[in-house]
Amino acid sequence: MSRYLPHIAATLSLGLPLIGSHLARMAIGVGDTVMVGWYGVEALAGLVIATSFFHILFFLGMGFGTGVLGLIATAIARGDETEVRRETRMALWLSSGFGLAVMPLMWFSEPILSALGQSPVVAAYAQDYLRIALNSYLAAMERTQVVMWVTLAGLPVNVALNWVLIFGNLGAPELGVAGAAIASLTVQWLQLFLLVAYATWLPMARKYNLFQRLWRPDWSALRRVASIGLPIGLTMVAEGGLFVGSNIMMGWIGTQQLAAHGIALQITSIAFMAHLGLSNAATIRVGQAKGRNDPVFMRDAAMTVTWMSLAFACLTIMLFLTAAVPLVRLYLDPADPQAGAIIRIGAGLLFFAALFQLADAMQVLALGFLRGVHDTRVPMWIAGFSYWVVGMPVAWGLAFPLGYGPAGLWVGLCVGLTVAAALLLARFWRGHARGVWTRPAAAV
Repeated sequence: MSRYLPHIAATLSLGLPLIGSHLARMAIGVGDTVMVGWYGVEALAGLVIATSFFHILFFLGMGFGTGVLGLIATAIARGDETEVRRETRMALWLSSGFGLAVMPLMWFSEPILSALGQSPVVAAYAQDYLRIALNSYLAAMERTQVVMWVTLAGLPVNVALNWVLIFGNLGAPELGVAGAAIASLTVQWLQLFLLVAYATWLPMARKYNLFQRLWRPDWSALRRVASIGLPIGLTMVAEGGLFVGSNIMMGWIGTQQLAAHGIALQITSIAFMAHLGLSNAATIRVGQAKGRNDPVFMRDAAMTVTWMSLAFACLTIMLFLTAAVPLVRLYLDPADPQAGAIIRIGAGLLFFAALFQLADAMQVLALGFLRGVHDTRVPMWIAGFSYWVVGMPVAWGLAFPLGYGPAGLWVGLCVGLTVAAALLLARFWRGHARGVWTRPAAAV
């Protein structure tokens, strides 16, 4: 046990601020969902679809910022300051360029969502959110140096702006879903400004001169970041697409079911932030091991994070099984005549959410391990197979031909995540954790 104590301390030091920042960022979305849910059920359904559509595009571009995490950790472990600067700059280039490229899709989202079978009212609400939120894509940069306190500072600002703009308080116009978008956009830009200022001021970061001659291209670094980041983005799209697909299919079943589904997914996502933070910490720790060429360090660090994630998953399962109704009730106005039905549906879905907690934790953790050793292409194919060849067909088949409805959709999610977790963990522990990444490449 003593050999793992230093790893526990180091993982907590890295992971807790990352978890806190993920939770704080998630809380902005939770605030939007809760306050829009009190505004109206149709508005809530539109928000569920809108954020799903936005996140699919966001995930694809986020791969560049996420991919550079393992590259930076390895470069720092080697003491290569120049490489840190080059790769981070080009990750910013790629993220910004992708954001500009997807703007038209986000602006003209209403006909796309209508074509996918969503009702005109829900599709119109979704477009209201997306037209304003598209600008926040450029402001949302996934950086490991995100300061938790900066993210937390945005929460009260977001809630206050939501109260004013969604409901039309203090003489402001009543904007509904669009008001939530304006509030989130304002907070995103405020946080971006604070993070840039902090990164410029921080003495420890000055040696990297990150913003000096930011406009100068570095094509070799750009290709390296793109080759790592694009598969990560596609992996995120594959997983996110599984949930977006379930949103679309739930919309076919009914508005109440879609609203309950969105609430249950968001509750599950809050718990997932802990595993995501640990996965980010795992990427850093495994990346450091790769930079030092130390397979023993890698195995011990990976095992430590695995047990920590499993422990938290068990606590989450207990919570979902014992407090489902109170958790769902938080999102709705008790006076709403549809609230009772949505609470019953949402509480039932949280039972299935409890089922896939372990699988969800392990698949994101395995992805973190593999990104630490810069292994992203094969995991992309594993994710695509698990979520779309297995998970999505099972979800559709159970929900519609077999008639299990919302419960069938969630069983499909469980199956897809379980297959992904098994295959990704096997790839890491049967290959990279044994030191395969240290062996010379075969001659071509």
